[in-house]
Amino acid sequence: MPTLRSLLHILSHAAILAIAGLTILNSMGSAMAVQEPDAEQPGKEGGDEFAPQQSSLPVPPPKDAVVLFDGQGADLFLSMEGGEINWPVEDGTLVSTRGQGRSNHLVSKLHFRDADIHVEFMLPETTSGNSGVYVHGNYELQIFNSFGKKKIEMGDAGAIYGFSKPLVNACRKPGEWQVCDIRYRAPRRDDSGEIVEEGSITAWLNGKKVQDNATFGEPKSKYHPYRYGTTPYLQRIWEQQKKTMTGPVFLQDHDSPVRFRNVWIRPLDDCAALYEPEK
Repeated sequence: MPTLRSLLHILSHAAILAIAGLTILNSMGSAMAVQEPDAEQPGKEGGDEFAPQQSSLPVPPPKDAVVLFDGQGADLFLSMEGGEINWPVEDGTLVSTRGQGRSNHLVSKLHFRDADIHVEFMLPETTSGNSGVYVHGNYELQIFNSFGKKKIEMGDAGAIYGFSKPLVNACRKPGEWQVCDIRYRAPRRDDSGEIVEEGSITAWLNGKKVQDNATFGEPKSKYHPYRYGTTPYLQRIWEQQKKTMTGPVFLQDHDSPVRFRNVWIRPLDDCAALYEPEK
């Protein structure tokens, strides 16, 4: 039987996500198709210890992952306006590209509640390498050139920006491929959209645990993407997120040409969906 990874090259997005057991939504959140998973997958809620393999890169995605970028097309990412992205694909990598007047983050079409997130990246040798993995657009796992720093701070690689410093400095030299794995549990919200149970992140960077069940509530930063330089498309996502507790992953633009490859998400429950903007 073909794996999800092989099907990415031959099937439509709708078919791919149906095979993965995902609901397909439009931008207002109404269901277009659904198929429940056949069985609980190992390592999902109540499952195994989170200790991802990071010793050999690139890391093959598990069969139940949704691959957002495999070195070719980036059709499962959108711009902050909900349109086509303008980050170039060069030598099998997505290259962060500066926006005009606002940040130029990429936003995944895949929305999820709890998930494992895998990102491989390379820092440039000429700038700070400032970027990040914005989980749900709210919580940024910091990407930054912290190589060799003795004292690590909130802005260093592996931090959850504004919430938790990294446990260790695991950053490699610019120009080398690095790998980040995140296990994310979304905050739980009541019917009014208020958080009633904090979320959490455990994260590994280059074979070292940099966050260990770090908890968080509402995002604090004034640069929160749903507040700063936001768009109508992002506002719709934010309102939907408060109702469903699901959201996308962003790859952050912060004026540095960081390269990304092998980006995939492994949903840990049945809440994942493809969120399509209105045409």
